[in-house]
Amino acid sequence: MKCVKMSLRLILIFLVLVLFHHNAVLEAIEIGELRKLAAKNNVSCILVFGDSSVDPGNNNHLSTLNKANYLPYGLDLSNSQPTGRFSNGKLATDFIAEALGYVNMTRGFLDPQINNMDMLHGISFASAGSGYDDLTANLSNAMSLAKQREYLRHYEIQLRQMVGAEKASEVMKNALYILSMGTNDFLQNYFVEVVRSKQYSVEQYQNFLIHSMFTHVKDLIHGVGARRLAVVGVPPLGCEPLIRTIRDDETKCDDDLNKVAFSFNLKLKRELQTLKRLFGIKASFIDIYSIIQEAVQNPHKFGFEETRNGCCGTGTTEYGETCKGLSTCADRTKFVFWDAVHPSEKMHKIMADEALKAINADLLS
Repeated sequence: MKCVKMSLRLILIFLVLVLFHHNAVLEAIEIGELRKLAAKNNVSCILVFGDSSVDPGNNNHLSTLNKANYLPYGLDLSNSQPTGRFSNGKLATDFIAEALGYVNMTRGFLDPQINNMDMLHGISFASAGSGYDDLTANLSNAMSLAKQREYLRHYEIQLRQMVGAEKASEVMKNALYILSMGTNDFLQNYFVEVVRSKQYSVEQYQNFLIHSMFTHVKDLIHGVGARRLAVVGVPPLGCEPLIRTIRDDETKCDDDLNKVAFSFNLKLKRELQTLKRLFGIKASFIDIYSIIQEAVQNPHKFGFEETRNGCCGTGTTEYGETCKGLSTCADRTKFVFWDAVHPSEKMHKIMADEALKAINADLLS
């Protein structure tokens, strides 16, 4: 009888190992296929614009309080080294660049340690605190979208000096341009400051931001020949721990803010269709609203346990400077949010996987 039980255990262990190996190989094949498709379509690199969701450390070199170049930020990076990323580890754009075969970590354009390989494979111009509205960036001395476009022109000049005008033009034309912002426009600008809320209704302000996005993309198309664009929608704003703390609601997200985010995302999607029709570009909308909301509502599906609080400090109000030097949760993989505003590295990986599906379907087909 003992031999039979032992045999059954061995069979079960064998099956688990086989399944694990199969899943690992499957994932490797999928990543391999993505890299082949990227190479086949001559995708040269990723060039990123945005806010703290995709800033790898540009703000370290600005006179702004919006920085994350101190622990516990970066706790799960190599040697627990904070880089300026508003996360315990990598950002979604890092995972995307890695999956497409470029670099393991995207560099910020202002990083003094940037090298030629970084320049050729993945650069972020993003700045924490920025938005589609340049006023949003001005409120916290972040790099505005206009400034990020200006630095793109400097990048192009440096690229020409490195590889020549013809090759530089190919890199710019064949890059995957990623745009991720909008949260600060609503949460730090419109609903806090009085300037925009006196000028515009919520819907009018949404349209103002959409026009800014359109102008930026048009500049990329006409200025550097951009042909592939991925625009990241805004997350469910009312589900951020900070917002739930302010609204004093332990049980659910703020529906009104989520409706603002959801309707804005619908406008983004429609505008992308307009851009595709007018300019013949390939464009993809990255729906992080749905995936974050699903993680908050069904955490166990993704292996999460905590959705109400972030991992840093009490998890209710701390982010940025107020998170500096605080203790953290023991298991970061159980938390949707790293601090009271920003997702954890695990959530970034989940968002990156969703983004890669969309990129594969819309930009590499």
